[in-house]
This record gives sequence, structure tokens and C-alpha cells, in this order.
Amino acid sequence: MLFMALTGGAVLAAEQSNDFSAVKRIVALSPHGVEMLFAIGAGDKIVATTDYADYPEAAKSIPRIGGFYGIQIERIIELNPDLVVVWQSGNKLEDINQIQQLGFKVFNSDPKSLDDVAAELVQLGELTGLQTQAEQVAADYRAQLADIRQRNLNKPSVKVFYQLWSTPLMTVAKGSWIQHSIAACHGDNVFYDAASEYPQISIENVLLTQAEVILQSQDEGNILGVDWSAWPELPAVKNKHIYQLNADLLHRASPRAILGVAALCEALDNAR
Repeated sequence: MLFMALTGGAVLAAEQSNDFSAVKRIVALSPHGVEMLFAIGAGDKIVATTDYADYPEAAKSIPRIGGFYGIQIERIIELNPDLVVVWQSGNKLEDINQIQQLGFKVFNSDPKSLDDVAAELVQLGELTGLQTQAEQVAADYRAQLADIRQRNLNKPSVKVFYQLWSTPLMTVAKGSWIQHSIAACHGDNVFYDAASEYPQISIENVLLTQAEVILQSQDEGNILGVDWSAWPELPAVKNKHIYQLNADLLHRASPRAILGVAALCEALDNAR
């Protein structure tokens, strides 16, 4: 069994004991990690997590020991977990390195694509002794994702602008998490070829794309940040195809991502 460990910013594979049923106490340092663990039946093993880990309802009662600004390492030492599920893209690298150096077993949960979610569910099942439950959850997830992709495969493409944030105005491009959802729905991301995964853009840039759909997260600050009605020449504005979507479903790499993809596909269907 390969166990994932992080040292010096690199992800390494190290041989560990196969007796993962002994894992009773888990610190999960991301909202999506918490969701995954609950999905496979390991939620009752979580003894600490981070800010914004709020699903399912039971997750709200788990003690918080940090967030994007840093982790309380002394609390991890006090809790003495059997496993720490870190998030390389969302936790501070120095915190991850320190946790590893202290000798705790560390697994990096950092899915980069929709397919990675299923793979990590299985891995977490192996790490917690819950292989059967995890494999079933992963299989259900894969089946739903395959169905969405198949149903949208031959639909007409739609020019999509995804408004990640309003001030500054930001979007998503190739390699980003959201791009995988847009692709599953056969959307044409108008900023796909941008130089970075999450580029900062201008309203003028958006107007030039002639986007047919504008997708926004439901965050009030994002919605109110730009009044798109001021630019009726944009097809998405002219035809009233501006939709607000649940950011937790779209932005978190958890089994609930399927619901986010389905909502995105529905918005594109409306525009079609």
C-alpha cells in the first residue's frame, strides 16, 4: 500500500503499515476533505478541521484549528491523530512540512479534476479501513459523471464566461477546477487559453468575447460587484442568460461536485 507524504513541497510515496483499520482519529484540513471522509463513513473519526468545513451538518460541530491563514500545530500535537489529511493547494506549505516532520501520517487530498474525486475517495477508504463503502461511493460518483458527460456530448457548444470574482474581475482558464465542469457540460470557456488558470481580466476583455452565458457564484459580493445590465450588447446580457450558482457545489472537490456540474449544465441548456 502506498501512503502519500509531503516533504519539502514534493509529494512522495512511502511504504506504511497496511493496518489502516487502526485509524481512529483524523485531522482533516480542508472542507472537501471533511466531505469526502463523511461520504465514505469516516466522519465520526474526524477530531479537528478548518474554517468553512460545514457539510454535512455534523461537520459544523467539529473543532476548528485554523484556515487559509495557517494551522494551529500545537492543537494537532495535543490531539495526536492517527492520520492528517492535508490540502497542498489550500494549506500553508510550512505547516504541512512541520506536521510531516513531527512524525504524523499525512495524506495530501488535492483533487485537480472531477475524475480525481473518485480516485481519492477510494484512497481514503483504504487509509481508513472503509474500502467497501468508499468503492461504492466512488462507483456511484463515476456513474453519475459519465452520464452527465454522455448526455451533453453532442449538444451545441455555448460560449461561457465564468465570473470567479468581481473586484478584481477574475475568471477561470484551462487547468482550473471549474474548467472541468464547463467541459463536462460542453461549454466553450471564452477565456480557456488565458496565460494562467485564474486570470484577472477587464470588462472590455469580456465584451470582446461575445459570451452567450455569464455564470457567477452566489456570493453577494461577486453578484453586486459588476452590473452587467450596463452592457446590453453582450449576448448573455441581451438574452438574460446570467446565472448564479452554489459555490460550495462548484468549487469543492467532493462527491457533491456532481450537483454543481448538473446545475452548470442546466444553465447552459437554458441558453441553448
